[in-house]
Amino acid sequence: MNVNDINAYVQQAREIIGDRSQSEIAYDDSVVAHVSLGMGIKRAIRAANQEHPAEALKPGPEHWPDLAARYDYILQHKAILKTLGMRE
Repeated sequence: MNVNDINAYVQQAREIIGDRSQSEIAYDDSVVAHVSLGMGIKRAIRAANQEHPAEALKPGPEHWPDLAARYDYILQHKAILKTLGMRE
């Protein structure tokens, strides 16, 4: 993979994930950590809500599929960055 491909991937990932504050990043990292431990998305979000109440999500039933996809994407993104030896 060349540098241009890596830069294009990182830019696309930033657009997909969106701009986040430090506290939002910490919340997302918490959800991803819990999912990485084998928790389902609902349980992972409940755990992150307890750890980061200011960022707590209160999704309706219609939001769960999108949240699961978002956090799966972030999990995969973190794995790719780790493989590339990069940080967010």
